Amino acid sequence: MWRDSFRLQLFCLLMAVLAVVVLVHNFFQLEHLDDDTVSGSNWITENNVQHSLSQTTKTTRKPYCGYAQQILSKREQAEEESLLAAIQWPKPPDGKIAFAQSTDPTHSDFVIVTPSRFFKVGDQLEVLVRMKDFQGKPKQYGGDYLQARIHSPVLKAGAAGRIVDCHNGLYKVFFTLLWPGEVKVSVSLVHSSEAVQVLLRLREERPDRVYFKSSFKSGRYSETTECNVCLPGGLPVCNFTDLYTGEPWFCYKPRKLSCASRISHAKGGYLKGLLTQEESLFFQSDVNIKRPILSSGPDSVIVKPKAFTDSSSMDRAEDPTASPSGYYYEDQWRSRTHWIHNFNKSDDITECLQGKVIHLFGDSTIRQWFEYLTTFVPDLVEFNLGSPKNVGPFMSVDLKHNILLKFRCHGPPIRFSTVFSSELRYIANELNGIVGGRNTVIAITIWSHFSTFPVEVYIRRLRNIRRAVIQLLDRSPKTLIVIRTANVQELGPEVSLFNSDWYSFQLDSVMRKMFSGIAVHFVDAWEMSVAHYLPHNLHPNEIIVKNQIDAFLSYVCPLQT
Repeated sequence: MWRDSFRLQLFCLLMAVLAVVVLVHNFFQLEHLDDDTVSGSNWITENNVQHSLSQTTKTTRKPYCGYAQQILSKREQAEEESLLAAIQWPKPPDGKIAFAQSTDPTHSDFVIVTPSRFFKVGDQLEVLVRMKDFQGKPKQYGGDYLQARIHSPVLKAGAAGRIVDCHNGLYKVFFTLLWPGEVKVSVSLVHSSEAVQVLLRLREERPDRVYFKSSFKSGRYSETTECNVCLPGGLPVCNFTDLYTGEPWFCYKPRKLSCASRISHAKGGYLKGLLTQEESLFFQSDVNIKRPILSSGPDSVIVKPKAFTDSSSMDRAEDPTASPSGYYYEDQWRSRTHWIHNFNKSDDITECLQGKVIHLFGDSTIRQWFEYLTTFVPDLVEFNLGSPKNVGPFMSVDLKHNILLKFRCHGPPIRFSTVFSSELRYIANELNGIVGGRNTVIAITIWSHFSTFPVEVYIRRLRNIRRAVIQLLDRSPKTLIVIRTANVQELGPEVSLFNSDWYSFQLDSVMRKMFSGIAVHFVDAWEMSVAHYLPHNLHPNEIIVKNQIDAFLSYVCPLQT
């Protein structure tokens, strides 16, 4: 009798073990879906329902990593679709475009509409840009990425323009004339429409073109493996997906060490050979990357002062989304959406920040704020936390005036040199740990390190940050939160494939839409870098950073008007 009972228990135990093995096997299979599964003859929808491509004619964007699909609410799904639709870029006609038929900035030109007209401050200036190919023939379609500004070199004045694609090879650029004197127009081709399509393909198909690595260590033995938001299948992985935000991050599992032995994160490198020979012709520094388009007639107008108007208010704009959001005059940024106080003395900054805790979250472009403030304000002394140079976290303290300034980089993906695993923090989680209040100031920027990934990856990160911002403002409404936008940078053939201004422009557009209507403030680093006379740089010159700081502190300590 007892033998039968024992056999029954053993049978049940074996069945239970078998069930666990099957479950683990299925989970493993799910967790290691290869990108080839998605891009082959089958694709996986948002609901993980498999369809044969031959059974559908609907054009569907390939989901990035089938196993990492987000579970979105109807509202989140609708927002994501709306955001992706808003940044959809015009495409050239079907078929492969030869280099000779691509946009040539040298043959292209612009004209000022009614250049002899009488202009006064506050008027709109319209410019028509006419694109041509390398054979001198007019382009018949749009999709070129342009940048434009007006400027007066003697006055060190400048402002960005608003560009409208007419989808027929013509572009209209609109400028608001905001200061008197001779005002010149400058237009540049950043990327041809043909180059943009290559960038779009790389973003969707090769998000692995920047790769990362982590070190694992136990005693004297160490291993290094590749990491990313998504890894091809076939090898066991360590799942470092954040438990609170759900942000995915994976590393290949070390051969001999456990996943728990990870000690650091770092940029691995950049993939080479991403372009065909024909595609590489669309990315030539002195030919079609950030090249000027010249005027076929006058390239400047004379602007008269606006009569009978208070000069202190004639450049204001009631709309917070006004274009441009501001302009330079005598090398000082004048916002059209809020009053800016120029903090030219360190004592002014100390007085503004007295008794406050300032958190700076993001990448190296907001680390510049930490470096500027710590250098410019003598009483702000950096406390050595033993952090790696240029990585952080960093902290500066002014004990006399009770000021605490902190910088922390955002969580992966981040292309920094070695970051300790214990210091890999997501902005949303950090915000959830802040009490907030009238003496708490938070500045955030996050964009550059997401340029190689499909936009959905960025939307997910912003959604988590936005949720944490709303919760923080709900529990502590007097907390001040400022978002620093993206900025333009110097571009060459290689940098364009990883960090093009076009990528940054798309991400910046998404960020502004996602945070519109929320009680946060913006420092428009984008227009501040486009409008300035200095060469573009990923890390803007100190005078531009100084103007960013002035705009930031003017939110912290607004002028009484």
